[in-house]
Amino acid sequence: MGAFLKIVIASICVGYVAVKWNRPSFDPESLRGARVLVTGASSGIGEQMAYHYARFGAQIVITARREKVLQQVTEKCLSLGAQKALFISGDMSTESDPDKVVDFALEKLGGLDYLVLNHIGVTRFAMWDGDVDHVKWLMKPNFFSYIQMAWRALPSLEKSKGSMVIVSSMAGKLSNPFTAPYCSTKSALNGFFGALSHELAMKKSNVSTSLITLGLIDTESALNAVRGIITTPAYPATEAALNIIVTGATRQLELYYPWYTYVMNFFKDWYPPLTNHLIQNALNYDP
Repeated sequence: MGAFLKIVIASICVGYVAVKWNRPSFDPESLRGARVLVTGASSGIGEQMAYHYARFGAQIVITARREKVLQQVTEKCLSLGAQKALFISGDMSTESDPDKVVDFALEKLGGLDYLVLNHIGVTRFAMWDGDVDHVKWLMKPNFFSYIQMAWRALPSLEKSKGSMVIVSSMAGKLSNPFTAPYCSTKSALNGFFGALSHELAMKKSNVSTSLITLGLIDTESALNAVRGIITTPAYPATEAALNIIVTGATRQLELYYPWYTYVMNFFKDWYPPLTNHLIQNALNYDP
C-alpha cells in the first residue's frame, strides 16, 4: 500500500503542475473598463475581489446586506482606480432582491461582462441538530438566489461574451462534519452550474462559467466559526480573490484554491479511507 500511495501522490503532483503550467495567460488590461457585479462584497473574499477589480480599472457594482459598509468599500474602490464603483444593498434570502440587484447593475453599467456570485447565508459550524427549517432557509441565499441571478444576467452576458464566476467550496465536493446544511447548499450549487456549463457549451453559448472550489480562507467570519475546532491552516483572502478573478478572466472551468483542495478532491475517489481519516482528524472534537 505504501508504494501505491507514493504512485498516487506523484501522479497528483504531476497533474497539478500540468494544470498550473497550461493555465491561460492573464492580461490585466482585459479587465480595464469591464462591467462587473460582485455579491457578498462588504467583507472577506468579496471585498478583496472588489479591490482587485478596482486596481485593474473595472466598472464595479457591489452588493451585500450592510449599506454603510458597502459605501466604505465603494469609496476605497474609487480611490484604487475603479472607473466606476456603485453599491446596492440586498438580502439574497428574499425572492425580490436577487433580481433587483442584477437589474440595478444592468441599468447603471449598461450591461455586464462578469457576474461574480460570492454571497452566503449565515449558518452555525456545529453538528446538525435536526433543524430542517434552517436548511430550507439556507438554500435561498446559498443556492436559489445564485440561479435566479444567473438567469437574470444571462442575456446581457450573451451579448458581451461574458463570464459567470461561481464561488463554491470544498464542502460542495467533499462532505465535512459540522457543516451539513452548508454542504447541502454547495453540493446543489456545484450540480446546477456544472450542468449549466455543459448546456451552454452544447448551445455554443458565448458565456463561460467558472466554478471555484475554496478551502479554509482567513476571512473574519470563517475564522470565528472554526476557531478552536479546525487545525487546518487558513489561506489569505486577497490571494484567493485574485485567483478567482484570473480564473474568470481567462474563462477557465474550475479553480481549486488552495492547493490541498485539489489533492483532497482527487483522493476522495482513489482512496476514501484516507480522505475520511484526514477530514475527521483535522477537527478537535471530544464527544
